[in-house]
Amino acid sequence: MQTRKQSKSVKAGKGAEASAAGKTPEKVRYAVVGLGYFSQIAVLPGFAHAAKNSRLTALVSDDPEKLKKLGRKYGAEGLYGYDQYEKMLAGGEVDAVYIALPNDMHKEYAVRAAAAGAHVLCEKPMAITEKDCAEMIRAATEHRVRLMIAYRLHLDAANLEAIESIKSGKLGDARFVTSVFSMQVNQDNIRVTHEHGGGPLLDLGIYCVNASRYLFQDEPIGVTAIASRKKGDPRFLAVDEMVSVILRFPRDRQATFTCSFGAADLAEFTVVGTEGSLRLKQAFDYAFPSTLETTRNGKTKSRTFARKDQLGAEILYFSDCIQKGREPEPSGKEGLADVRILDAIEASLRSGKPILIQPNQKKVRPSGPMAISLPPAEKPDLIHAEAPTRD
Repeated sequence: MQTRKQSKSVKAGKGAEASAAGKTPEKVRYAVVGLGYFSQIAVLPGFAHAAKNSRLTALVSDDPEKLKKLGRKYGAEGLYGYDQYEKMLAGGEVDAVYIALPNDMHKEYAVRAAAAGAHVLCEKPMAITEKDCAEMIRAATEHRVRLMIAYRLHLDAANLEAIESIKSGKLGDARFVTSVFSMQVNQDNIRVTHEHGGGPLLDLGIYCVNASRYLFQDEPIGVTAIASRKKGDPRFLAVDEMVSVILRFPRDRQATFTCSFGAADLAEFTVVGTEGSLRLKQAFDYAFPSTLETTRNGKTKSRTFARKDQLGAEILYFSDCIQKGREPEPSGKEGLADVRILDAIEASLRSGKPILIQPNQKKVRPSGPMAISLPPAEKPDLIHAEAPTRD
C-alpha cells in the first residue's frame, strides 16, 4: 500500500449524504485518478487556484514514483495504486474524484466512485458508448452524488463571449459553424496506440461537436462523416488520422468540422450569420491566449483573452455545486448528449451513409455569467509523462 497517512474523517458515502442534505465540508476533498500528462500539466496545478473550497488529498496511479513525488509536491497524503481504489473510497479521506483516465475506463471508475458515495468530475468524452454514459448517470442518481463532465470551455470567457455575441443577434441569423482541431501526435502516445477510446474523433472532435451545440444553442438532427488514414504512417494503424463531419441542425443550419492527429496545430471555429461573422482562434486550447474576431458591415473588431487556469476554474465550480447541492452545468446529461452524436458519427463512418439523430432535449446551456477567470497556473516539471504532440 502506498498510503502515507490514513484519515479518520467520515467515510465518503456519509459525506455525500450530508452534501445532499445541505451539510457540506468547508473544502471538498479530492482524489485525482490517473497521473498522465494532462493531470500533471493542468489538473494538479489547478488545485492551487481552487483552494477556496477544494483540497487535493489523494492520488491514484500504478506508478510508485509518480505517487511519491507528486504527492509530496501537492501535499496529497493518500497515495494509492489502482488495485487500492475501493480501499481509498471507503477510507473516508475524499469527497470527490477527478477521473483523468483513458476514455474507455471512465465508466468503471465513475460508477465505483458513485457507489461509494463520492462525487465525480470526469474528463471528456464522458465514456465511449451511450450505454456507458447512462450507467454513470444512473449510478450518480441512485447514490445521490453530483456528476460533472469536464467541459472546461463552459467556464471560459472567450467561448462564452462568442455565445453571447450570437445570442445578441450581432451576426443576424447564425447559418453555419466551421471548426478545426488538429495536432501532430507522437507515435507512441496513447491517443494513437489505444484503439478503444483513442483517435482524433473522441479526443479532438468532441470539442467541435460540443462547440457547435453551444454556439447554435440547439441539437443536431443528422450527420454525415468520412475518415482517412495516412498510408505508410505507423501512427495510424489502430486509429484514423483524420475525420471530417457535417452536422445538420434544425432550421436548415449546418456545422462542419475536421479533426486530425496528423496535421499542424490549429484550434479554432468560425460562425457565419446573415449579417456578420465571428472567429475564435485558440478556441479549444488551455495553454495559449485566444482571440475573438467579430466582423460586421465590413469592419472587424478583435479582442484577446489572456491565458487562464481553466482547470482551477472547473474544480472551483464543481466544489461550489457540491457544497450548494446544485446540479452542475455541464452535467452527465451534457456528456451523454455528445456521446450520442459521436455514436452517430461512428455509424456514418461504418456505413458510409447519413445518419439521423433523435434530438436531445437540452434545456440548460453555458452562458456568459458562468465565466470564471483565474490567473494561469505555473508549468510544472513532469514525472514519467510526455507531451502528446511533437515540438
